[in-house]
Amino acid sequence: MSTHCCPSKQKPFYQETLWIINFICIGFTIITYFIPAYQGLFFYFFKLSQIVLLPLFLGVFIGGIIDYYVPNSYVEKTLASPKKRTLLFAVFMGTLFSTCSHGILAISMQLYRKGSATSSIIALLTAAPWANFPMTILLIKFFKLNGLLIIGISIIIALILGLIFQFLEQRHIVEKNTITANLDPEFSIRKDIKKRLQAYRFSKQGLVKDLKGILNSSVSLSKMVVSWFIIALFLATLIQFFLPKELLSHYFSSSFLGMLNTLIAATIIEVCSEGTSILAFELYQHNNAIGNVVLFLFAGVITDYTEIGLIWKNIGKRTAIALPLIGTPIILIIAYLVNVFV
Repeated sequence: MSTHCCPSKQKPFYQETLWIINFICIGFTIITYFIPAYQGLFFYFFKLSQIVLLPLFLGVFIGGIIDYYVPNSYVEKTLASPKKRTLLFAVFMGTLFSTCSHGILAISMQLYRKGSATSSIIALLTAAPWANFPMTILLIKFFKLNGLLIIGISIIIALILGLIFQFLEQRHIVEKNTITANLDPEFSIRKDIKKRLQAYRFSKQGLVKDLKGILNSSVSLSKMVVSWFIIALFLATLIQFFLPKELLSHYFSSSFLGMLNTLIAATIIEVCSEGTSILAFELYQHNNAIGNVVLFLFAGVITDYTEIGLIWKNIGKRTAIALPLIGTPIILIIAYLVNVFV
């Protein structure tokens, strides 16, 4: 199954805007090593990189395995039905899409065109950026047991929003998908897995082919997420070096005003989910408020203008408007309760 969100013919990576920005960020950071007053910036960037790189590449490799072995047909089969269990499938599928939040947008819009229910797409968009394997590893690395709490909350929020949109969809308050899935109604995932296992022949050539496929999928995935990591590492380093800790602790505290400031920051900052996790970690080091982390991570996805624009264009304006209007208060309440009780 391919998770590529870009056309097959692409410019060399070093000509893409994101990578040009990456080279500038890395170049600037290297230069600071030779300026004594700013050497701290270089060393903090290096320290953050050490924290991130191992779990990042481990997650990308696991994502490559899933990407290579899970066919698109399984996703199409499980997301088209307007039933409550479909939302559970959508959340589970979100763990299999090991791609950045921008990559999952392209995948979701394609699935919608193949017949997936609107509510399933909303649940998938909410769960996938945080419950996938690379993010699971990173969140646990950053936040320890609280990382598991964040992943659990992402699943809860995805199910709540999915149920609400399923209700709205059935009453035609938001757009209902009129496209019928192209899959054979008799198609069975269980039977297909059994058939694939029976047809598989263990051999050296087969193992080499599988390994190449996994590595190719991993490389494609890394191209989508690594550039965002570099940008986020650079921004987190600037925050650490230039902004006083007292300022961040005051304006992004666990108070209601601090949470509103966090919400505004999450709405404005346009960084892929993996990069956002680094910024959230930097915020957490200053205010120690895990609820603010929840708010920063999830509100950023719900209010992302790229996501809203694509939903508006591909699903409909009512769904695009309803997502931030419904999702933001839910996330704000959950984040506040996390700050109070955790």
